[in-house]
Amino acid sequence: MSTMSLAIMSGKGGVGKSNISINLGYCLAQKNHALLLMDCDLGLANLDVLLGITPEENLQDVLLSGADVKNAIESLKKDTVKPFDILPAASGVPELTDMNNDMRDLLIKRINPALANYHFIIMDLGAGIHNTVQSFAAMAAIRVIVLTPEPTALTDAYALIKVLSQDLNVKDFLVVINDVANKKEEEMTFKRLEMACQKFFNVNPVLLGSVRHDPKIQEAVIAQKPVVELFPDSPAAQDISVLADRLLKIYEKMQPYLEGQEPLRVIAKN
Repeated sequence: MSTMSLAIMSGKGGVGKSNISINLGYCLAQKNHALLLMDCDLGLANLDVLLGITPEENLQDVLLSGADVKNAIESLKKDTVKPFDILPAASGVPELTDMNNDMRDLLIKRINPALANYHFIIMDLGAGIHNTVQSFAAMAAIRVIVLTPEPTALTDAYALIKVLSQDLNVKDFLVVINDVANKKEEEMTFKRLEMACQKFFNVNPVLLGSVRHDPKIQEAVIAQKPVVELFPDSPAAQDISVLADRLLKIYEKMQPYLEGQEPLRVIAKN
């Protein structure tokens, strides 16, 4: 079985990155794919809160205390849906907010053996361009940039792509535009980002899709449930389902490349 790792990231906080990670994970799990959702925001972890769970161990325990990663993985078992797993993190651990390459390599060594049983590893990264974000971005087979149409979100997404391109020699990015009013706003936002990336550092991001503005998302957050589970017919749930289908097509096309590879690996230049 091949494993595809996805780093979900954003230049700016508050763009809905974690919600998209959770809902993509839910959708892929319902399509009979073994999935691990990994909280990689080591400074301000929140996936456990969004999913209403209280883990006993987390990623920091694995990295700092040598805990067995299998004990830190939580299975989100439900009666009516296919479960997926989560590897939680903790908030307020300053030692891990600026991960260096040695710590990154140690983490890969400790968790890779437990990841080979999954089809997908979704890594929900912290916002911004600090070293920990770059470390996790370098581990993934696919990088997904989440932004909104706001000018600051667009500028910060551009900055994140610039840093990863120039410092890590990463040139491949998928883009998800969240909280859009309509198709026109999606197209205009992506075009601005695409033109800037092409002009200034010769990177051609690819639009994976968008998620429409939807009040049901906030209702789902309050209920600590994925919006695709709680309100499957809502506009946002429909859009995220489309994103999941597109990722599945990418997964199928990447099978020859993924075959025999470790789930997480450094594929970019340091």
